[in-house]
Amino acid sequence: MKLALGTWLSIGSPVIAELAAQCGFDWVLLDLEHGCGTEATILPQIQAIRGTATSAIVRVGAPHPELIARVLDWGAHGIMVPHVNSAAEAEGIVRATRYAPHGSRGFSRTVRANDYGLRPVEAVRPPLVMAQIETVEGVKNATGIALVDGVDVLFIGPADLRHDLQHRGDTAPGDYDQCLSLVLEAARNAGKPVGILVRDPADLPKHRNLGFTHIAVDSDLAILRKSYLQTLTANTGD
Repeated sequence: MKLALGTWLSIGSPVIAELAAQCGFDWVLLDLEHGCGTEATILPQIQAIRGTATSAIVRVGAPHPELIARVLDWGAHGIMVPHVNSAAEAEGIVRATRYAPHGSRGFSRTVRANDYGLRPVEAVRPPLVMAQIETVEGVKNATGIALVDGVDVLFIGPADLRHDLQHRGDTAPGDYDQCLSLVLEAARNAGKPVGILVRDPADLPKHRNLGFTHIAVDSDLAILRKSYLQTLTANTGD
């Protein structure tokens, strides 16, 4: 499966979103869970990447149907939802992205996703749904989550998963690497791709070889922080 390379956008700047898209990322993650941006920053970022081949994926802070519907109405190509721990939770998330009879999303013909009524609703591609597996419970239920129709990608949150393993490791089916293997196996059996966030670009080949296809490399905030610190360190002798 072809690599879909993304990056995390945590600052909330449409200029950075535009730059990332112009540089050629397959997708960018607009982070409403831990990022600095608010809901008000999402639409300008989505607008900034219009006309590029880059997809805008919005990570909502929680699976609230009204928030999911709002970012999709604004034209997000997909959503990422953190802490998906069961198939039932995954099913609820998918319903929030679908119109009746397949879901509960509110219907409008005049939102931005439909070019404000200039494009038929039926012509809009169904949104991509990324379910984050980042707890021991989520790993245990990865098989059921992967089988949910409408869940397109299982996406591992490495920081949260490692943190949960530190505190609930006695209930886990294995260590961190074993948990990765279990999620990869669950997704492979269901014919679904798997994603992960890596902080060091040098780790990308390793994860690609493991079977990850939707890989995000670092974040705008972290990249700036590292560059600032490198600049300061290089000039401490002046």
